[in-house]
Amino acid sequence: MTTSSRSLITRLAPVFSARLRHNSKLLSSSSALPDPERPSSSSPEASSAEVVRMTDSCVRRMKELQADENGEKLLRLSIEAGGCSGFQYNFSLDDKVKSDDRIFERDGVKLIVDNISFDFVKGATVDYVEELIRSAFQVSANPSAVGGCSCKSSFIV
Repeated sequence: MTTSSRSLITRLAPVFSARLRHNSKLLSSSSALPDPERPSSSSPEASSAEVVRMTDSCVRRMKELQADENGEKLLRLSIEAGGCSGFQYNFSLDDKVKSDDRIFERDGVKLIVDNISFDFVKGATVDYVEELIRSAFQVSANPSAVGGCSCKSSFIV
């Protein structure tokens, strides 16, 4: 290994170490664990920072998908490592709620988010956007993200 590449590695190592420690703290935070004292996500007492909202277009598109599927489909939002900014949003249709899921409902449409992913999307808004190049569910506003890519499919915490 050359001296310049070794120098670069020694300069970047503390940055990556700090980022890993920060992300590890987020993933192991106590809010990722179910708390019987905390109000349910779908209860009216839950603060606005403790919910994930859906726009009108998101609800409308989910109702269209449910009509096509002849049954209740749930929109699942999860967070995965990857993407151009470090974390990426992953949307899928599901028909089962898991024990660690939080359920957010609007006009009969349910959005489910697992507890670990919830720490990354508290207070976020899910939208359905139709553009020339794609039509997709996306997180249009996320107070937990400090930055992200222009296509809104990945973000930085």
